[in-house]
Amino acid sequence: MLELIVKIQNAILGRKFAIEERGATAVEYALMVALIAVVVIGGVTLLGNNASSKFNSAAVTVH
Repeated sequence: MLELIVKIQNAILGRKFAIEERGATAVEYALMVALIAVVVIGGVTLLGNNASSKFNSAAVTVH
């Protein structure tokens, strides 16, 4: 979408160059991967602690 807007602006203003998006796209993907990693680590930590306490409770009950 951004590329289309830039092409229209360039056509209106008579420019002959285009925008380079590869660098920006790589940064966006890196930010998404980092955010996903934070969410996954947080979820595993919460679920891991909860599962551990449930297993310990079941072990005490059985023992």
